[in-house]
Amino acid sequence: MDLLKVENLIKTYKKRKSGEVVRAVDGISFRIEKGEIFALLGPNGAGKTTTIKAICGLIIPDSGTIKINGYDVLKQRSKALKHISAVLEGNRNLYWRMTPVENIIYFCGIRGKRMRKKEALKILEEFGLLEKADQLVHQLSRGMQQKTAIAVALAADTDVILLDEPTLGLDVTAAVELRKLLRRIVKEKGKTILLSTHDMNLVEEIADRVAIMNHGKLIVCEEKSKLMRLFSARSYRIKLVTNNSFDLEAFKEFEPRDPAISNGVMEFSVDLSEPRKFFGFVERLKSFGVEVESIEQETVNFEKIFMKLVEQTEERSLVT
Repeated sequence: MDLLKVENLIKTYKKRKSGEVVRAVDGISFRIEKGEIFALLGPNGAGKTTTIKAICGLIIPDSGTIKINGYDVLKQRSKALKHISAVLEGNRNLYWRMTPVENIIYFCGIRGKRMRKKEALKILEEFGLLEKADQLVHQLSRGMQQKTAIAVALAADTDVILLDEPTLGLDVTAAVELRKLLRRIVKEKGKTILLSTHDMNLVEEIADRVAIMNHGKLIVCEEKSKLMRLFSARSYRIKLVTNNSFDLEAFKEFEPRDPAISNGVMEFSVDLSEPRKFFGFVERLKSFGVEVESIEQETVNFEKIFMKLVEQTEERSLVT
């Protein structure tokens, strides 16, 4: 079941000085199913923030539709937004001069949901925050503030929870704890999470599907596991025994990257997705009479995949 559906979304802005019209979001479409963690990614200026604001009903798109649990965000705003809660830019959905338990009760009240203190304390206990329930939020660590913000969103009991940069500013320990917490929310509470982040470790660890934006367009929307398998099958690290006169330009068509030379060994990475390309590369090595020390399949993390996909769209945009 599609809990959130975005179709042909377009949003333009006019630059103040030049009056030039910029398409911040350029006809994107994607869907999010019940019970999944969906990551919306992209470099700065890709259109993610505009898309998120449109989903939350904070801006009006030029055209396109956004439906949450079947309700149109533009035409049935109040009904649609009852099914989504958001934590924007880390922990900004909190009043810092209130305690965690007061925040939960207050924000539930705003949404028309009565929350008793006993119920709020139970939620905080699930997040490991019971001992901090009556401490002012601004006195908590960054990790505890993030947990409190997510607890407030969870207390609203919506189908979809939107998290914008949930690990921003967290140390390694707090980030790992947060990953475990998010997986538990989906597994035990049956929630659906829309995640917007630059933390590729978080994406690799918990996301089910991934959508990547650049220049307002959607460049990929796929299961994370499929992307990992695709890129893992084609990335190789090459080590050649050579002297300093060897010219890597001879392999330019194979787009070598990350070159390094040490103790008479040159190494670099190449993507060889097709058997024909792989054997062509090997034949090129033979023609130069270069001694091959090793050809190893690289372990690819999601950050490399993200960067490669974004670089490909940048190259295409330069050509066009």
